[in-house]
Amino acid sequence: MRFEILKSMAYRCGLLGLLHRLRNRHTLTVIMFHRVLSPEDPRWSTCDPDYTLSSALFSHCLAFFRAHYHIVSPEQVLAARRSGAALPARALLITFDDGWADNVQHALPAMQAAGLPGLMFVAADAVGREEPFFQELLFGAWRSGRLACDTLAQALGQPPDQDNSERRLRRLLTALEALAPDARATLLAGLGSGLHDGLRHMVTAADLQQLLAGGVALGLHGKTHLPLTQARDLEAELSGARAMAAAWLPGQPPASTMSFPHGRYTAAIAQRAREAGYELVFTSVPAMNTCGGPRGLAWLLARLGFEAANVVDRQGRFSAAQLALYLFFRPHKALAT
Repeated sequence: MRFEILKSMAYRCGLLGLLHRLRNRHTLTVIMFHRVLSPEDPRWSTCDPDYTLSSALFSHCLAFFRAHYHIVSPEQVLAARRSGAALPARALLITFDDGWADNVQHALPAMQAAGLPGLMFVAADAVGREEPFFQELLFGAWRSGRLACDTLAQALGQPPDQDNSERRLRRLLTALEALAPDARATLLAGLGSGLHDGLRHMVTAADLQQLLAGGVALGLHGKTHLPLTQARDLEAELSGARAMAAAWLPGQPPASTMSFPHGRYTAAIAQRAREAGYELVFTSVPAMNTCGGPRGLAWLLARLGFEAANVVDRQGRFSAAQLALYLFFRPHKALAT
């Protein structure tokens, strides 16, 4: 409790903001959101809370960004990379991963109300699909009581256990992620068709047009959403995804940005992405990007992910002080030149 009071006082008296202005003047902070949902939305009850913010918390975050940063568009970041054009002090770019429909229904209106640009990275195979990725599909089925941990454990060849906790479920999902894609698909098919809640979770091509019209640019997040370190056809994940995007968005220039699914990559994969035509490649390395000095802005960029724990106090209320401590003191890095 004493620490909560101290950090709140440090924020309210302006000390944290002053340190931020001095320390982070020549940086680009890239924020990584996943899902944004209202508790009244039927998908709220089955979403994975580790990757979901309520629409109210999201709006608080946007107000915080406006108070402490200069929000930049993807076009400004691309210009800084291409020509060395300076970004404003304490620049911040808002991004979304995966291609969730709720980003259109809940995040986009808040972004438009605040007058803020953004960038969504879409997994190509998810566009037009109702079902979420298998991890969220299983998590939602578990939350709604349609799937027990023992059922999944049995499918994985593990012994039964009375433990039906979230912690065990996450361990089982990790084991499932480690399987070869064909083996995983066979296992999931064996669990039956009753796992999906019947709601639409992923964006459509029409949603992508709505995002563009609302000031949210589009990049790619691979084709299949597999970690690129596991991809058997890296060309399909990189160039193939760009070709699919061109079909959804006729008349738009080819996608010039991408982020790595699950944050996994190697230096060789990053270079392949660059060779495939992606001018900016985003990681999940938790740092701020340096953008001053003779080298300018790197093409390989770090991002800071968001969970509710990063933005709330012990009572679950939005805490600007908590968010300031999470964001303002991250390391400065240049991941590539």
